[in-house]
Amino acid sequence: MNKGKCNHQLDGGREDGPVDPQPLETLSPLLASQGRTVTGGSRDESSGPRLMPALAIKMINKSRGKILGVLALFLVMVWYSIYREDSFYFPMQENKTVCPVGEVERKAAQLIGNYTRDHPLFLQLKDYFWVKTPSLYELPYGTKGSEDVLLRLLSVTSYSLPESIQSLKCRRCAVVGNGHRLRNSSMGETINTYDVVIRLNNAPVHGYEQDVGSKTTMRLFYPESAHFNPRTENNPDTLLVLVPFKPMDFQWMEAILNDKKRVRKGFWKQPPLIWDANPEQVRILNPYYMEVTAAKLLNLPMKQPRKVKQKPTTGLLAITLALHFCDLVHIAGFGYPDSANKKQTIHYYEQITLKSMAASEHNVSHEAVAIKRMLELGLVKNLTYF
Repeated sequence: MNKGKCNHQLDGGREDGPVDPQPLETLSPLLASQGRTVTGGSRDESSGPRLMPALAIKMINKSRGKILGVLALFLVMVWYSIYREDSFYFPMQENKTVCPVGEVERKAAQLIGNYTRDHPLFLQLKDYFWVKTPSLYELPYGTKGSEDVLLRLLSVTSYSLPESIQSLKCRRCAVVGNGHRLRNSSMGETINTYDVVIRLNNAPVHGYEQDVGSKTTMRLFYPESAHFNPRTENNPDTLLVLVPFKPMDFQWMEAILNDKKRVRKGFWKQPPLIWDANPEQVRILNPYYMEVTAAKLLNLPMKQPRKVKQKPTTGLLAITLALHFCDLVHIAGFGYPDSANKKQTIHYYEQITLKSMAASEHNVSHEAVAIKRMLELGLVKNLTYF
């Protein structure tokens, strides 16, 4: 009976009743084998709980290398995930680091005969004041016959590029057309990443920022296409570049800037009679670039019969301009609907169709061929389908 009670106590870990006294020498070897100690004729019941922290510390020490390895792997995975997110967040960043200097000039020379960058972008007062430079053609391909009004107009405007553009080591340019292809394109953020953004005529920005962006470095226009309030659709430092098609365009601009009697006749559409623009931001485009666009890209004669005159669009002219001072030229929003599609709108901001172009002096199919040639040469890159 005493033996049974003793075994029950050792196996179960607790006492169920009195135990017959036994010699210490008899119990000590058995208790020691179970991880217990006996002193002074009694056993230490707290030795079991104290054993658990010691075992845990021993296990941690043995696994320390594995734990550190797992932690290091976790940190590497987190870093890689963040790096991947950052690398995709700036899709145009690669163009900032690699500048194809000289590539545009080399490829443009294959398309434009006698290509040169020696001509100024904008007309300058000195050419009509100190030395009267003769011009071979009348507007829109020259200034012959308009020297006097130009002298007055250029005295209140300027001709320089902003220092922020002039000092760029690489001029990355986006020419934004007004085509329907920009609608729902979500190209706005991409367009805003370019150093120079060129826009056309009265195409709006507000309300369309997601598709067309909000940055405008230059806006090319003529009187009939001028927005009545240029401050609403442009940045404060936007260059407002007049594209002169006829002598009346100079007279309209002079009357506006000098607050003279407004010119009302000689326009196919009434231009704004009030045009709130800062004269310091106004530039007059050098007609040389209209000549290059017409003669070299569209093979148009400089002197045409009055009834069959054809002129380049402002869009193709803007691309030509970019090819003469940019290191990289990308275009967006160019191209017209198929001629058989009578209902498709041609602009991203209004509902007019290709029918409205029937009476214009533009040959859009001819211009499409010129742009496709640029794309084939890699001279320009298209950000929207063409």
